[in-house]
Amino acid sequence: MPELTLTADEARRIFLRAQGLLGSPYGRRADPRAVLRHLGAVQLDTISVLARSHELVPYARLGAVGRGAVEAAYWQQTRAFEYWSHAACVLPIDTWPLYAFRRRAFVERGHRWHKMADSERSCAEVLARLRGEGPMTATELGGAKNGGPWWDWSESKIAIEWLLDTGVVVCTERRGWKRVYDLAERAVPAELLAQDLDDAACLRELTTRAGAALGVATVKDLADYQRLTVEQIRSALPGSGLVEVTVAGWGKDGSAAAAWADPVALAEQPRGRHRTTLLSPFDSLVWDRARTERVFGFTHRLEAYVPKEKRVHGYFAMPLLAGGRLVGRVDPAREGRTLVARQISLAGATHVAAAAKALREAAEWVGCTHVRAERVLPEKLAAPLATALASS
Repeated sequence: MPELTLTADEARRIFLRAQGLLGSPYGRRADPRAVLRHLGAVQLDTISVLARSHELVPYARLGAVGRGAVEAAYWQQTRAFEYWSHAACVLPIDTWPLYAFRRRAFVERGHRWHKMADSERSCAEVLARLRGEGPMTATELGGAKNGGPWWDWSESKIAIEWLLDTGVVVCTERRGWKRVYDLAERAVPAELLAQDLDDAACLRELTTRAGAALGVATVKDLADYQRLTVEQIRSALPGSGLVEVTVAGWGKDGSAAAAWADPVALAEQPRGRHRTTLLSPFDSLVWDRARTERVFGFTHRLEAYVPKEKRVHGYFAMPLLAGGRLVGRVDPAREGRTLVARQISLAGATHVAAAAKALREAAEWVGCTHVRAERVLPEKLAAPLATALASS
C-alpha cells in the first residue's frame, strides 16, 4: 500500500502547479517555449474564436504574450514539431525520439483509414518533390482534396500524411494554418534523428513526462495524456520514477483511489498566485473530461459540433479558472473591436469580478476595446457583471 495519502484539495493544487497555473514554474524568462517544454504537448485545433487553441494555452499561463511570439516559439529554428500525441499536438523537438514507438506502429499497421492506388509511386513522387524543391504544403504538392468532402483526400495528400505518420517527413511549421512538410533527415537535428529507442524506453519516458505535466494522476489519466493504453502505462510505471500515492475522494462514491505522482511535484509546496483566465476547451488542464470532473467537480463538453438549438453553454464555451477552481464558462465571439460574450454562466455572485477581469484581459490581448455580455446566467448576475466590466 502507498505510504502517502493526499487530500483531493492537495492533488488539485499539485495539478495546477504542474500545469503552470499556480505560481510560475517557468523561471524568470517565462515565454511560450517554456510553456511547451513544461507541458510536453500543446493541442492544435482548427477552431479560432478569440485565437486558435495553441495560442490560448500559453496566454492562459503567461497573460498577454504576443501572438507572434507564440508562433515563433513553436515554428522558428526547429524548436518543435507536430505529431500525434494526445491529439494533433505541437511537441518539443527533443521529444522526436520518444515517438518512435508510434511511428513503428503505423508502419506495422500498413495504412491509416485511407488507401492509395499506387502507394509506392505516390510516396516516391512526393519525396522527390520535397528533396528537390524544399519544404511544401499539401496544396503545393498537388492539392489536398479531390473536390469532395474534407476526408476525400488527393493521392498526394494521402501519401504525405502517411510519410508524416511513419516519420519519413516531419511538420515543423504551419503556414496559414497549413502543415509545411519537410524531410525528417533535413529538418530534425542529427543527434535526435540518430537516436533509436525501443518501445519500452519510449513508453517509460513518455509516462515520466506525463506524470510531471499532471503532478498526480491515475493510470487512466497518464494514458490519456499521450493517448497510450492502460496496459502500456502499467508496463512503463516501474521504470518511470513516479511514486504510488493514494488520493482521498478520487474513487467511486468519494472513496480513495490509487494514483501516481511526480516526486518533484510532491517535494514542492504548490504556492503562488492563481491565474484568473479563460481556458481553451483543448487546454491540457481540461482536455481529459473525466479527470476534470473528478478534480474540479466541473462537467464540460465542447459543443461546437452540437446543433445550435441543443447547445447548453455555447459554440466554444471556455472554462473560467479563478482561485484554482473552474467557476464558470464564457462563449466568446468578436464583432470588430468588441469582444462579445454570447453567454456567460457563473457558479455564483462571488465570481463576477473574476469573469470581468478575465474578459477584459482577453479583449485587450486580441485588440478589442470593448466587451459586451449578451446573456448572463443566473440572470440576476447580469447587472453586477455589467458594473464590473464598466469599472475594470
